Amino acid sequence: MANELNKNVLTICITIILVSVLISGVILFNKFGSVNLIEDSVKSNNNQVAQQPQQQNNNQPAAPVNVSADDDPFIGNENAPVTVIEFSDFQCPICRKLWKDALPSIKKEYVDAGKVKFVYRDFPLSFHPGAMPAALAAECAKEQGKFWQMHDKIFEEQDKQGSGTVQFTIDDLKKWAAGIGLNASKFNQCLDSEKYKKEVEKDIADGSAAGVRGTPATFVNGKLVSGAQPFSAFKSAIDAELNK
Repeated sequence: MANELNKNVLTICITIILVSVLISGVILFNKFGSVNLIEDSVKSNNNQVAQQPQQQNNNQPAAPVNVSADDDPFIGNENAPVTVIEFSDFQCPICRKLWKDALPSIKKEYVDAGKVKFVYRDFPLSFHPGAMPAALAAECAKEQGKFWQMHDKIFEEQDKQGSGTVQFTIDDLKKWAAGIGLNASKFNQCLDSEKYKKEVEKDIADGSAAGVRGTPATFVNGKLVSGAQPFSAFKSAIDAELNK
């Protein structure tokens, strides 16, 4: 009887010891586990905070850069208080979108009012096979005093075929040139000889020096407005310059 009692007491003692050990383990786990979780959370939050200043900086207006209008074609008052310079690719569908959506309003509200000088400069992209010939064609049209008519014609003819990238040939350019009343013989000779290739290449070099990496890239008094932004974005940038 005594032996059995002793066994029960021993069992109870061992159980109490095991329960104590388990409780201690749980306490230690909660303590140090929680600390580790907190530390991980702090590290994660610190990483997020460290990234925020960079993101904020990216959202800051870019500093103006010195962009020359060169002797490229423009519309508007030559001495307007705001100069808008677009580097564009005639086969770029996004450039066509800017021409179609924003440019008419820029022209109506600012160019026609003498507040903006709008300059077109070439930046044909290498993966658009028609872009360089189209740039040369527009320069040849400029020779006959019809740059902007050719500018519009190139975009109009592509726009008839949809919103994406449209393929066209040198023969198409010659046909379009005839359609706006250019002297075909002079135009064709000019285009076939690539007479203005160095002029276009200078535009590309100037654009690259100004930080242009894609089209359209539009500078409002040297401040970049990238892509085919809505008219409201151009209005904001132009008004900011006019209100200085």
